[in-house]
Amino acid sequence: MPKALDEGTAMKGVSLHVGTGMPLRRDDVDTDQIAPARFVPYFRPTGYTNILFADWRDSADFVLNLPQYQGATVLVAGKDFGTGSSRESAVWAIQHAGFKAVIVERFGDIFAGNALTKGLLTVTASEEVVHDLWEAIEADPWLPISVDVEHRELRYSRSIVAYDIDDAARHRLMNGSDSIADTLAYEQDILSFERNRRSRCEPAVPSGGADGTFA
Repeated sequence: MPKALDEGTAMKGVSLHVGTGMPLRRDDVDTDQIAPARFVPYFRPTGYTNILFADWRDSADFVLNLPQYQGATVLVAGKDFGTGSSRESAVWAIQHAGFKAVIVERFGDIFAGNALTKGLLTVTASEEVVHDLWEAIEADPWLPISVDVEHRELRYSRSIVAYDIDDAARHRLMNGSDSIADTLAYEQDILSFERNRRSRCEPAVPSGGADGTFA
């Protein structure tokens, strides 16, 4: 299987990833198939190295077990990948198995959001491109596949395919940051706003009579 990611590795900025691919010719791969619930009874980003597709890995001909795809870092699957329950462990399982990018026809929305916040590159491509990639990888397991975040391009063989990525997500991936880090970049502005807000909101102290009553 691919070289495993060290558990607890911090998110790093990435503008371009180049690696070989693994063709997972399956649609409707939900988060429980990616990371079965019985292996993830806790919430932490460690302990997932050997659970990816655990229910399928007993089969010797399952793609993750095939020798020609060992070391692959780009997973290519069909439509509706990562659907089902919101499970961050599904992203961690993919990363800890050595994958840096996933290319599919369509992602589950929550999975795609979780992936980007954790530095896993996600590319949505057409059915034609995905099937072409499957065939290209199977013909040449050493085929380099480039996921260019900076230029929003997927490149392989002689193909250059543009893909969409949200501007904010692209910025975070390239800088190795998250929404909290982006917010903290404006820390001084936030502190200044809060100081001014408190001064505006403080009630005026009314003047009172000698007996403590107020008019």
